[in-house]
Amino acid sequence: MALSITELKKGTVFQLDGQPFRVVEYNQKVMGRGGSIVNVRIKSLIDGKVLAKTFKGNEQLDRADVTNQTVQYLYSDGATFYFMNEDTFDQFEVPSDLVGDGSGYLKEGDKVTLQFFDGRAINVELPKNVPLLVTYTEDAVKGDTSSSITKDATLETGITIRVPAFIKQGDLISVDTSSGAYRERVKD
Repeated sequence: MALSITELKKGTVFQLDGQPFRVVEYNQKVMGRGGSIVNVRIKSLIDGKVLAKTFKGNEQLDRADVTNQTVQYLYSDGATFYFMNEDTFDQFEVPSDLVGDGSGYLKEGDKVTLQFFDGRAINVELPKNVPLLVTYTEDAVKGDTSSSITKDATLETGITIRVPAFIKQGDLISVDTSSGAYRERVKD
């Protein structure tokens, strides 16, 4: 089923040159008798590149058949990440470059969303925030506990982030997966 260019609202997924794209920004200009022009910024769901495109008049685009599955992270051998659908017990192998920097936020047993296009995994969507345990950090200097002072903390997945001075080894903290920033200490 085809999409008209005026249906390319933010978040719409469509297919262009055999690849799936998601609309990031949408801007339409009506040109009197000349029809309309749609300027969009689109992100490739395969390689993550962002492109600017202009579509004119009555161009038609194909819908992308992208499906999502909630899966459980099992383990990684360095080159490949292994996931399992908990309902069907189907297992999926995803190359490490597809997971990218997100690997620092994955622990065994975590639930993530895998996106599929033409039967192959094209994207791993992490939750917005993940709880991670602080495995190492320096102790705060007594009296130096203002929240504006930060220090490095190594988390259970091996990544290092900046945390406020009051965070200590053994604390469970919430980390924003899009920016890698400390959010808050998780209450027990």
